[in-house]
Amino acid sequence: MKTTEIAIVGGGPAGLCAAISAASSGAKVTVIERNSNLGGQLVKQTHMFFGSEKQYASTRGIDIPEILFKKLEEYKENIEIINNTNVVGLYEDGMITLMEDESKYYKIKPEAVIVATGASEKFLSFKNNDLPGIYGAGAVQTLMNVYGVRPGDKVLMVGAGNIGLIVSYQLMQAGVKVEAVIDAAPKIGGYHVHASKIRRMGIPILTRHTVVEAKGEEYLEKAVICELDEKWNPIEGTEKELDVDVMCISVGLAPLNELLSMVGCEMKYVPSLSGFVPMRYDNYETTVENIFTAGDSSGVEEASAAMVEGYLAGLCTAKKVGKVHENYDELLNDYKSQLNSLRSGPVGKHIRDGIDQIERRRDNA
Repeated sequence: MKTTEIAIVGGGPAGLCAAISAASSGAKVTVIERNSNLGGQLVKQTHMFFGSEKQYASTRGIDIPEILFKKLEEYKENIEIINNTNVVGLYEDGMITLMEDESKYYKIKPEAVIVATGASEKFLSFKNNDLPGIYGAGAVQTLMNVYGVRPGDKVLMVGAGNIGLIVSYQLMQAGVKVEAVIDAAPKIGGYHVHASKIRRMGIPILTRHTVVEAKGEEYLEKAVICELDEKWNPIEGTEKELDVDVMCISVGLAPLNELLSMVGCEMKYVPSLSGFVPMRYDNYETTVENIFTAGDSSGVEEASAAMVEGYLAGLCTAKKVGKVHENYDELLNDYKSQLNSLRSGPVGKHIRDGIDQIERRRDNA
């Protein structure tokens, strides 16, 4: 059995930043990642980030991991990376069970745990939704941006959030025709700057539309869409057939937090945070002592916010195990200020409202 001061489950943007923050505080950190490479969703994001310079604004997502790796290298004496390893259990006594390379089973006993497992893609129910050629947006990004493979020739994008709009633009850049972007909502959910870019490329964005059926023998050949009324019901007689060989589903993400449920954290369903999320304190500790969380596992946001939450969780978790950063107060205030800025205005209101529902106060606060 191995031991460590802080175990971080997940090597994506939140997990990497948590490792940097905790290790720079002097804590011994073990990062556990199920894939062969670190970086999570960043390795497939070729678009430039928003935010401020502190969240690497105007830097492409695929370039951010290298920036973080250089920071990790500064504290390499305090950091252990375990790749190709799934965490299969997190228990009440803090014990973690691991399966490495699908063959080696062992345990780690940390003093504290940060769960930064990210999120998984949501899907849609419609007739023949299992035909080959129907992908989640993350799979399409992986095919194009990681492996350089075009998923097909003609695409229907389902979902007009930021990811749907960004991936539509990337598809057009790769020479794939996007026949349309549809969304069930009355308004697009993504930033207008992304919508304007794809509209200028001649791609129609159809709100109040949904998928009725996918058609094809061995693979997707046509998609049937229809209009929705104000109560989200299909309007009979508005069906349209589109000749497409790819349907890309981008209807949001759901927090991956089964480990938090397993260990007994109090959970709450909060739609504005995209699903079941853990109740927590402002130091990112859950209702189970020494179990912390950061990033999309505690509520789906942009990667910029996940990184800042990672820094915050790493800083606070290190303090909990007795390793206080020499600039703790200054960094704490700075990270909180960054999050407030990222969540400001009407765009971030639903996130602020969601956090108000899950954030607890200490009895002695």
